[in-house]
Amino acid sequence: MIAVGAVLAFAVHATVAGISIVTVGVILMIVGALGIALDLAIFAPRRRGVAVVDDGYAAPVARTRRSTTTEL
Repeated sequence: MIAVGAVLAFAVHATVAGISIVTVGVILMIVGALGIALDLAIFAPRRRGVAVVDDGYAAPVARTRRSTTTEL
C-alpha cells in the first residue's frame, strides 16, 4: 500500500476530474504506515523466538524462549 501510494504521489502526472491523485497517494502511504505500526504493536509481543543450545557434547536442542515478566 505504501509503494502504490508513493507511485501515485510522486510518479503519476495524470489528471482526473474531482480527484487529486497526489492526495490519494499520500493517504495510501499514511494508511500503509499505520497498518505496519499496528501490526508491530499488536502481534510483535506474541511472537516467540527459538534459541538453539549447543554445548558441544550432544546434538543441538531448540528451546522456546519464555517471557520473564510475571503477572500479579
